[in-house]
Amino acid sequence: MSSRAAVVTGREAKKMKEIRFEFGKNWQRFLKDLNAERIAEAEKSLREMLEVDDLRGKTFLDIGSGSGLFSLAAVRLGAARVHSCDYDLKCVRCSEDLKQRFFPEAGEWVIEQGSALDAEYLSSLGQFDVVYSWGVLHHTGNLQMALANVVRNVRPGGKLFISIANDQGFYSRLWKRVKRYYSRSPFWRLPIIAGWGSFFMVKGFIKDVFFLQKNPLKRYSEYKRSRGMSYFTDLIDWLGGYPFEVASPGFVFQFYDKQGFDLVRLNAPGYGHACNEYVFKRRI
Repeated sequence: MSSRAAVVTGREAKKMKEIRFEFGKNWQRFLKDLNAERIAEAEKSLREMLEVDDLRGKTFLDIGSGSGLFSLAAVRLGAARVHSCDYDLKCVRCSEDLKQRFFPEAGEWVIEQGSALDAEYLSSLGQFDVVYSWGVLHHTGNLQMALANVVRNVRPGGKLFISIANDQGFYSRLWKRVKRYYSRSPFWRLPIIAGWGSFFMVKGFIKDVFFLQKNPLKRYSEYKRSRGMSYFTDLIDWLGGYPFEVASPGFVFQFYDKQGFDLVRLNAPGYGHACNEYVFKRRI
């Protein structure tokens, strides 16, 4: 397994080294509750956003593989080759655990440590039919570099499926501060989880009961239909995810248009702290 990772110089790099959320630890908890239904929802998410029935004959690169769930989904959808990489070694272990559980003999599924900021590493992987990086690039500490680095891995005619935190101006700056405090010291974690967790629950209750007129418990019991995810895992991920940057849909569209990509699908939840999902196709 390769142990290569990006080296970022300067004051910001020092801060990144000192303060970084433990994504891998959070994903390890998530995998304890992984079941067939969650896996099926992950597969459904890929099929719908990529507008395909399966991935037979396709190559798939998962940059920032996290739990490894979507690498697993790509293998199950018939991808000819899947490459999973993540900066966090615990995330690498998550993908390895999933491979051992479901496809221990899958030689076409390669898992290793690597960073979206390491241009040399990404170049060494070659080009893929699908490059996938959901909710990852804005946590690298250098969003624009990460956005640029993944371009080299998309073959002409291939697709880039990314998700980037929405730019909300003042609120994004507020959340960056919250995430920094959460990740900086265990002292802040319980108060932040209790305070903001309660806020989201009350906000959701009011919205469901008085505006949507539906059972508020379904918000949690049906959450796995959102890409197969877990509400509590996503809550901790949101509260602690640091480094943290944001970008507007307009910025992302213009950035990739200049890189030779056409936007083929956009899922923008609108105002709020959700991520915007983009699927771009590289011009031939």
